Amino acid sequence: MPVARELVLRGHRVVMVDQPWHGAEAFVAESYQRQDLTAMAVEPSPLKDLGLDDYQARVTGIVRQAAHNGPVVLVGHSLGGVSVSRVGDAVPHLLHHICYMAAFCPSRVLPTADACTAAPENANAVSPVELTVGDPDRLGVLRLNFRTRASGELALLKEMICADYPDADFRRILAGMQTDEPVAAYAGRAVGRAGSWGRIPRTYLRFGRDRTIATALQDRMIAEADASTPGNSFRVHDFPGASHVGPLDPAPVAHVLDSLAG
Repeated sequence: MPVARELVLRGHRVVMVDQPWHGAEAFVAESYQRQDLTAMAVEPSPLKDLGLDDYQARVTGIVRQAAHNGPVVLVGHSLGGVSVSRVGDAVPHLLHHICYMAAFCPSRVLPTADACTAAPENANAVSPVELTVGDPDRLGVLRLNFRTRASGELALLKEMICADYPDADFRRILAGMQTDEPVAAYAGRAVGRAGSWGRIPRTYLRFGRDRTIATALQDRMIAEADASTPGNSFRVHDFPGASHVGPLDPAPVAHVLDSLAG
């Protein structure tokens, strides 16, 4: 929202795309509302049936509509990178530029978000696995409790998301987090082909203090993408002090995104 607001104030039309059962359509488990962790471990989730085909369809539909009004710059943060790759592969002719903001950019060697996460370059990342509620394989979703009161869990979440933020801003971010993400979204293949995705000008916003997608992994994904399309390399913008959600001041990020629309 802060980056979108900055871009709107600079004269851009901005759409923040909610995936099915996310954002304005978010599923909130009844047990999460009550903080009943026993029930939360087994309460079914409608997100369990979602896969990358669903994510691609949602974003592609928005891109098709937006393209009627001018050039489209598609930006994905974190797991949103897999949607950028899939949509870029599906409708490259509708995209003026694509941007990965500390996001997964799978390759032939690391074809899924899961594979990227498991890469040795991500070894110093902070994993939320120990905070998982329930069995992801049975639920079909990775479920986290962002309303935890345990100081150790809160410290881990802050390190993972925004270690450099004041506690008040961290709590604000937690209040907007969603508990469930489908396992299939992490396991789905999202490798852009050189002849389609690889034709689109692309940018990577590299966050230097990211503990969710480690900076070393960001560098590897950039390098592997560039090797697959030697005539079209990433334009990399470095934010050395930024944690996973990006700088507390949205203006520097908005400035880079503003430049991509030109």
